[in-house]
Amino acid sequence: MSLDATIRCKAGDLSVDVSLKAAPEQPLAIVGPNGAGKTTVVRALAGLHEIEAGHIEVDGVSLDDVPARARPIGVVFQDRGLFARMSALENVAFGVRARGVRSAVARERAQGLLDMMGLGDRAHVKAAALSGGEAQRVAVARAIAHEPRVLLLDEPLAALDVRARAEMRALLAKVLAGFGGIAIIVTHDPVDAMTLAHDVVVMEHGRVTQAGTMDEIRTAPRTAYAAELVGVNLLSGRVEPLGDGVATLDMGGAEITVACSDEIPAGDATALLRPADVILYREQPTPGSARNVVRGVVRSIADTGERVRVRLDSSPAIVADVTRGSATRLGLAVGVDVWAVFKAVEVRLITTE
Repeated sequence: MSLDATIRCKAGDLSVDVSLKAAPEQPLAIVGPNGAGKTTVVRALAGLHEIEAGHIEVDGVSLDDVPARARPIGVVFQDRGLFARMSALENVAFGVRARGVRSAVARERAQGLLDMMGLGDRAHVKAAALSGGEAQRVAVARAIAHEPRVLLLDEPLAALDVRARAEMRALLAKVLAGFGGIAIIVTHDPVDAMTLAHDVVVMEHGRVTQAGTMDEIRTAPRTAYAAELVGVNLLSGRVEPLGDGVATLDMGGAEITVACSDEIPAGDATALLRPADVILYREQPTPGSARNVVRGVVRSIADTGERVRVRLDSSPAIVADVTRGSATRLGLAVGVDVWAVFKAVEVRLITTE
C-alpha cells in the first residue's frame, strides 16, 4: 500500500505545487505556517478541491476521477464537521451506512469505536452537547469507521485546550499505531509532528521546502521556518575565513564570528545555533574574541515548561532558551533591551558553495 500524489492547484491567490509519497504504518506530518496551503492539500487528496494538474494514486490506482464519497479516504476536518443534531453514535455510523453497510452492522461498529475512544456512555448524546475533546474523538472514530486505506487529520488538536490536547495526542498515537493504512497529519505544532509522525514534510507558500525525519531536519534545516520548527537559529550569509580555525559570517550588515576548519572556502554559508547555547544579559558584557555579543529587544516570551523561549528583534534575529529562574532574575519582558551572547564554537557552519 502506498500514496503517490502530485497536486497543482489554486487556493485563492496561493499557487500550490506539492508532491507527496507516504507508506502504511509510517504516519506523515505536513507542517507549515498558516496560509502555506496545508488544508488545500488535504481537501485535494479527499476529492474536495479540484486540482489543475498532477495525480493522486493509492496502491497504484488513480483516484483522479473518483468522487470524494467513493474514495478510500477518511478525513478529520479542522472544524470536525459533525452533524450537530445527530448523536455521537449516528455520526460515526453515518459514513459506514453511506457505503452500503446495513444499519445494524454500522451501529455495532460505531459503538465499538466509541468504546475504544472512551465515549461508550456518550453514544446517544447529541454532537452539539459534546465537549471539544469528546467531539474530536467522535470525528476520529467517524473517519476510521469505514476502514479507509488513507486517513487525513487536518489540525486534529488545534481547537483543544491544553489538557484535552495532551489526552487527545496520546489517544491519536494509539489509534495511529493500530491503523494499518496511510496516515497524514496536518499541523503547525512541532510537538504533534514529533509524537505522531514518522516523517515530516515542511510546506511554505504552497511548496515543499524540506522533507525527511525530524532529526534530519534538525541536523540541516533549509529555511528559517524549518529551523524554528526544530528549535535552532538559522543564520545565512557569506563566510570569510580568517585563519586559525576562525571565520566571519556576514549577513548583510550583521556579522558574527564562527569556528571553522582551515580548509573551508569563502562563499555562501548557513550556520546553526542552538537557543540553549545563547546567554542573555541585561547589561552589555565585555566582548571577547571567542564569543559574539548581539544587542536586541525582546519581541516575545513563551514559557514551554522548564524553559522559557525568548525571541529577539536583533541583527541577526536570535532565539534563546533560558531557565525560568534566569528569566525572572533578568526581568525579561516584551520590549526590554538585552544582549545575547554565544561562543563562536557553538555555531555550526554549513557551506552552500
